[in-house]
Amino acid sequence: MKVVIIGGVAGGASAAARLRRLDESAEIVMLERTGYVSYANCGLPYYVGGVIADRAELTLQTPERFRERFNIDVRVGSEVTAINREAKTVSVREAETGRIYEEPYDKLILAPGAAPVVPAAVSLDSPRVFTLRTVEDALALRAFVTEKTPRRAVVVGGGFIGIEAAENLVEMGVETTLVQRPAQLLKPLDADMAAFVHAEMRAHGVRLVLGGSLEAVDEDACGLVVRLGDGEALPADLVVLAIGVAPEAHLAAEAGLALGQRGSIAADASMRTSDPDIFAVGDAVEVTHGVTGKKALVALAGPANKQGRIAADVICGLNSRYGGSWGSSVIKVFDLTVASTGLNEAAARAQGYDYDAVILSPGSHAGYYPGARPLTMKVVFEKGTLRLLGAQIVGAEGADKRIDVLACAMQLGADGVRLKDLDLAYAPPYSSAKDPVNMAGFMIENVAAGLMKQAGYDEIPALRSAGATLLDVRTGAEWDRGHIDGFAHIPLDELRDRLGELPASAPVYVTCQSGLRSYVACRMLAQHGFDAYNFRGGYGFYRVVAADEEPVRCARPCGAER
Repeated sequence: MKVVIIGGVAGGASAAARLRRLDESAEIVMLERTGYVSYANCGLPYYVGGVIADRAELTLQTPERFRERFNIDVRVGSEVTAINREAKTVSVREAETGRIYEEPYDKLILAPGAAPVVPAAVSLDSPRVFTLRTVEDALALRAFVTEKTPRRAVVVGGGFIGIEAAENLVEMGVETTLVQRPAQLLKPLDADMAAFVHAEMRAHGVRLVLGGSLEAVDEDACGLVVRLGDGEALPADLVVLAIGVAPEAHLAAEAGLALGQRGSIAADASMRTSDPDIFAVGDAVEVTHGVTGKKALVALAGPANKQGRIAADVICGLNSRYGGSWGSSVIKVFDLTVASTGLNEAAARAQGYDYDAVILSPGSHAGYYPGARPLTMKVVFEKGTLRLLGAQIVGAEGADKRIDVLACAMQLGADGVRLKDLDLAYAPPYSSAKDPVNMAGFMIENVAAGLMKQAGYDEIPALRSAGATLLDVRTGAEWDRGHIDGFAHIPLDELRDRLGELPASAPVYVTCQSGLRSYVACRMLAQHGFDAYNFRGGYGFYRVVAADEEPVRCARPCGAER
């Protein structure tokens, strides 16, 4: 049996290694158009910033190592230009010589990945305009920053690569502006959770232009000018395009294979395409979303690796199936860790779910052990069934392990209340006796049982108009440091003795710093006949969301000296 694999990196390289482990006699040929076959794509921004100092660390496997360990014929600089299904061959062009030849196959695995989106108005011919998708891209950007010492950069795109590129440029002393067409960064987050990311980036000197659309990048003797849709011009010495990626599926389309959404390659759970002898894995492939059951594109390394393994299994006769993608992800944003899985509120709403969410701000570990930092967690669940739909976490430490617990619980079918029963490891430096994940379960249980009614801070104007009582139960010192206009102030420990100060006929909406004391207050009030509601997230959450600035524009007027 001869298997030809188009593309390396995550999916293709994983498929190749698995094939060899399952079949020592198979002939395996991997064709990669770049100069690197298996590399740490997710590490590229950190090489640009010097965090990963040695370029060799980016290379996970070389053609030589593939040959020595796995007896796999890896050909870099070899671009496949066509798939000839009837003849069962692929046309290959060698970059170094220009030679074109036909390579036969019995089974074919497509792992072409995805290509950076480049607007038609932008030319990549300029040595000052970069994308960041391949090792070659990272080497070029790193060389430019270290050799040319640019003063100003504009990063276009607020997803994972855009944020990581902006962070690493700032760490190298480059004044950086990030332009994002939507009004928030990181699509997997809801706008309120993204506010924490905005605050962190601004605190480290990144200028955010949210809601700004790229119209053109012009070049003159002084450098570049990034022109936005509203007429603003941003001067720059370099531009990084990180707008997003699109599936590289032209080979599949030209070969007549069935396609999925956005021109992706359609494949079943065995990663088999509409041609039974052709498989497809990675960023170019349409998959099933684990929460909705609908088709989706999920361009992440974890799913690509798993899909490569499954394609190899099926080719070798094993009954492997891909169960879907939940979109679990994590990213470092300066001193924050930002993680998510499943659906956010906006996505749940768009999909028509009848959902609710809890927001909590527990400590990363036991409060009495030094160094505890707050985590802000949002867990989204379906009303009635209490099925977990997704979660988002932002914090200085501990966000990664909590999102993994929530992702596992969600994928294994646990409902939100089951979170309270999870037996999780505890020691003061690492957690609390009631882990933040357990706390989320307690809150969902209280909501489901009617023991806690919730409200959002966006409801405040309507509540004021309706004559509701707005109550802050923090201490006097906390109140003096900042509070929301129009709220009454009664510290929790005084509330029981001061219930007479509250109108019995009006509902009471309560806040505290994190949402815990306000919950205690709501339980007290409810048992004294009040209709009480707890504001989700607490005043600390409100303060960050309310302070999220309007889009920040360049301080220099258009045409100013650059």
